[in-house]
Amino acid sequence: MTTLIPLAAEQKSAEVTDWAARLGWVGVLLLFVALAYWLMRQGWNWRGNLQSAALPELPTAPETPGEARLSMSGRYHGSTTAGQWLDRIVAHGLGTRSRAELTLTDAGLEVVRPGADDFYVPAGQLREARLDKGIAGKVLAEGGLLIITWAHGDQLIDSGFRSDRAAEHTAWVEAINSMTDKNTTTEGAAR
Repeated sequence: MTTLIPLAAEQKSAEVTDWAARLGWVGVLLLFVALAYWLMRQGWNWRGNLQSAALPELPTAPETPGEARLSMSGRYHGSTTAGQWLDRIVAHGLGTRSRAELTLTDAGLEVVRPGADDFYVPAGQLREARLDKGIAGKVLAEGGLLIITWAHGDQLIDSGFRSDRAAEHTAWVEAINSMTDKNTTTEGAAR
């Protein structure tokens, strides 16, 4: 038994965790994450302010827009400068993703978004519709997004939507493109 006592005296105890240092590093990391988030938020607001100067306010739907040609429920994924699928537009709430209810009438396209600003695109400002695979912040399989191009002020805008029933997309493309073809023909005849 005497041999066990010297062995026990030579053993070292495990090192104690330095909680003050560990909590200090966690605090520094949390401050860094908060700073990064704050800078991203400032950048988003700055971009919105710059774009707001170039884009007029969004039109609102008329009180009697007419009979609905098509309606769709789904998601609004955002708007970009036409032809530049990564150049997101955030002014006037166009950068806010949300659920959306779309209604197409002869007067135009009404986009109702719970929790975000609604907007309206008069029929004369619709330019085209197509199926695509992506818009800033969202990439899907080829043809997974309905992209509607419209004019607002001096700028062409692409807005991306995805229906709850993707089979509806083709009917929307055909209906909007037939409306824009009519508008182009009418404008050409008036000249």
